[in-house]
Amino acid sequence: MERIEFTREMKKDYTILVPNMLPIHFGMISAVFANEGYHFEILHNDSSAVVEAGLRYVHNDTCYPALLVIGQFLDALNSGKYDVNKTALLITQTGGGCRASNYIHLLRKALVKSGYGQVPVISLNLSGLEKNSGFQFTLPLIRKTISIIGYGDMLMLLKNQVKPYEVKKGATDQLVKQWQTRLCEDFKGNKGLSLSQMKVNFKEIVQSFSEVEMQKSEKTKVGIVGEIYVKYSSLGNNNLEDFLLSQNCEYMIPGLMAFVLFMIDTRLEDVKLYGGNKLKSAVINVLFQYIAKIEKMFIHAIESNGSFLAPSPYVHMKSLVDGVVGHGNKMGEGWFLPAEMLELCEQGFENIVCTQPFGCLPNHIVGKGTIRPIKERFPKANITAIDYDPGASRVNQENRIKLMLAIAKEQNMATVTIQVEDKPKKKSPALISVASLL
Repeated sequence: MERIEFTREMKKDYTILVPNMLPIHFGMISAVFANEGYHFEILHNDSSAVVEAGLRYVHNDTCYPALLVIGQFLDALNSGKYDVNKTALLITQTGGGCRASNYIHLLRKALVKSGYGQVPVISLNLSGLEKNSGFQFTLPLIRKTISIIGYGDMLMLLKNQVKPYEVKKGATDQLVKQWQTRLCEDFKGNKGLSLSQMKVNFKEIVQSFSEVEMQKSEKTKVGIVGEIYVKYSSLGNNNLEDFLLSQNCEYMIPGLMAFVLFMIDTRLEDVKLYGGNKLKSAVINVLFQYIAKIEKMFIHAIESNGSFLAPSPYVHMKSLVDGVVGHGNKMGEGWFLPAEMLELCEQGFENIVCTQPFGCLPNHIVGKGTIRPIKERFPKANITAIDYDPGASRVNQENRIKLMLAIAKEQNMATVTIQVEDKPKKKSPALISVASLL
């Protein structure tokens, strides 16, 4: 099957469709690419037709994220909203051991089968796997994307800690949009990208969220972890965040920056374990240290304000899995998945939903397989693994989460009862006077 290249001529008038995963991050990335002359559009179609299209043109033993991403593309092309002769699709290609490296080939096969063989598919990768003359992921774009990961994580983290308690409904979402607009305007003039500018912006962002009027109340704290697409995508996890909000919960989702550090670090770990190109390793280490500096500023901005809970540094997360799983384990989120669960337990989010898609056996192993050692370290850990696949019942998924929340409430009541019973009783004045005479 001949690959259709995205050419320089196509860049002028083609619309490039992008599957949605992280709405805050992807919205800003879309604006940055627009500044470079690309016409990006983030897809938001999430009806049952997406799953049906995926099932029709993708083999049913393919992992669930691939089925959803390909189904979302096909559903968009079927909608009539786009000129299929002036439309291209963009998908990431990691080049690693994950099936995600093969999504692009599955997508092209599905396009041919569904009559859209003329639609070019762009590979977004840093490994030189595929190149397109009309799409260049340049160093300036990489730098802007890294900055957006920092800003997106900051907005997502603060939104999740403020929204459950906001007095004026919608105030948090409105503040997120205001910051997205402001930052995108800055990016047009190449502002907000240097470390010093990010430091200032981080501080202002945290301060603005601390000024949102909140009414603190008792809520169940829930962490969300799992396979990267299903963890973040509302399409992949059946609007899990909205469901938890409806159940009077405050949820915490680890950010993307730590995952990016993990992906870079695995390359460095490979060189340590198996050998490799020392020069390439040195270049990768420079990138790692640059992002680590952003992470340090990120954490300092939150901690210095004192109103919110900051994430742990990546190096601390890595140390948490010592004795649980080796650092050479990198498939299906590898050691990073149990590290996220351990970090959440440390921070008081001991009730954890582990989102796991059909077709990703490594993710199930490092997820479910490490629950026992995590509970040995944190006896109050209340972890439930939820499977997501085309045949899974949403009602069943939500009922299992409700059961987890019921257990959390019982544990909380038991803790309160123990504290009350253990409270020492005051002696009466008469007893005190008798004791003093003896």
